[in-house]
Amino acid sequence: MTRAGCLNQGAERKGGHSVAAINVGLIGTGRIGRMHAQHLAFRVPGARLLAVANRSAEAAESCAAESQVPAAFTEYQRILDNPDIHAVVICTSTDTHARIIEEAAAAGKHIFCEKPLDLDLARIDQVLAAVAKAGVKLQVGFNRRFDSNFRRVRELVAGGEIGEPHIVHIIDRDPQPPPIEFVRCSGGMFLDLTIHDFDMVRYLISSEVTELYALGGVMVDADIGRAGDIDTAVVALRFANGAMGSIDNSRQAVYGYDQRVEVFGSKGMVAVSNKKPDTTECSTSRGVQSALPLHWFVERYTDSYIAEMRAFIECVQEDKPPPVTGLDARIASVMAHAASKSHVEKRPVKPSEIDTTMR
Repeated sequence: MTRAGCLNQGAERKGGHSVAAINVGLIGTGRIGRMHAQHLAFRVPGARLLAVANRSAEAAESCAAESQVPAAFTEYQRILDNPDIHAVVICTSTDTHARIIEEAAAAGKHIFCEKPLDLDLARIDQVLAAVAKAGVKLQVGFNRRFDSNFRRVRELVAGGEIGEPHIVHIIDRDPQPPPIEFVRCSGGMFLDLTIHDFDMVRYLISSEVTELYALGGVMVDADIGRAGDIDTAVVALRFANGAMGSIDNSRQAVYGYDQRVEVFGSKGMVAVSNKKPDTTECSTSRGVQSALPLHWFVERYTDSYIAEMRAFIECVQEDKPPPVTGLDARIASVMAHAASKSHVEKRPVKPSEIDTTMR
């Protein structure tokens, strides 16, 4: 099924010269797919969203209508077969990522894919080999790197403002647990939730994790435990540069989406607090009150989602490496598997036990 419209080949002005617009197809129109569609259609200069695809015709048509997209399909192959489409954005379920990436690479499309690339490391290696063989770009959706606050922390740490980094601490707590159906296919909390934090600690400290120790439990929802997963975890980390770290996760923070970072060093400390709808504080004899944190990731990270997609379009336009690579995604997955092993075996685990290339 095709909505009325035509392909519009155009260009934008950038830095005083003409830059070709990038025609994009989006695969998967669930919550995050619809969000990316809106951004590509209206908020990402240089991008032209030409088609969306979803197994549900209704979902595809609805997303296309919302984002004023010319075409909506139930078969994503229609997007891959279109020679006018230069790049694809993959927002489908994790178990489909590897297959679609390989097909997109074979079709010569540049690729943006939500994390993780796959739950199996061997399968990730196959995907990365296919991308390298095709010579296309692959950017993975670790959007938090593009948050202006976290980026500023990285700049201050890298610039020596707090001296030698000693401790990094990340708090990452969801406002409510995911559906049990999602838990069963997510690969576990370390591969679904904590994987963002594994990527973030590498980003902030600019050093690899050499050992970690994960503690986990079921403290929020017994159904999550019955599904074979955990909902609460603390992970201790040791880095190659001597720094240490900790990650604090929960599937339920009753006060909202809790997203905080602190890096402590020999000359000082830098921290990021939660974003709130407003900064108003009401002080009375009863105490000081302020707004709760923004409730969920769509509200908290809107700007970073836009920024990461702009970076992807720019890397295609300017033929430069993507800012978050397939290797970055692979390393975060190795750390997630190491955390799972540590939790099960109740001992510290080196990522090199999971992947010998990291020794």
